[in-house]
Amino acid sequence: MADLAHSFGADLQIGSSGDLALVEDDLETQQRVLHRLLTSQGTYIWQLTYGAGLPGLVGSIASQQRIAAIIRAQMAYETSVAATPEPTVVLAAEGFGVVIATITYTDATSGNAQVLSLPIGG
Repeated sequence: MADLAHSFGADLQIGSSGDLALVEDDLETQQRVLHRLLTSQGTYIWQLTYGAGLPGLVGSIASQQRIAAIIRAQMAYETSVAATPEPTVVLAAEGFGVVIATITYTDATSGNAQVLSLPIGG
């Protein structure tokens, strides 16, 4: 089933026919993963334990091992991400407190391998 096209932190998107745009397949999974990783726990009123809260790590002291563990745990909760093979997380320091997380996972529906990179901090 398709979700509304909604990039985290942006407005809903308008489709070519003037209605709300939808997103499916690999892009739907990517959108769900980003929402899960960037949502702080306690802010999604229908499920208070939802979210990794990665933006909340900005300005705090967090080891790369802790960040990777949080990401891996949240990926395991996302039903659109295949459990096998397990997602991998590689973190690289970019300087000035920015860490780039590169997450490799398999879409549970399509079976396609996906790579998602996102900055944390800064």
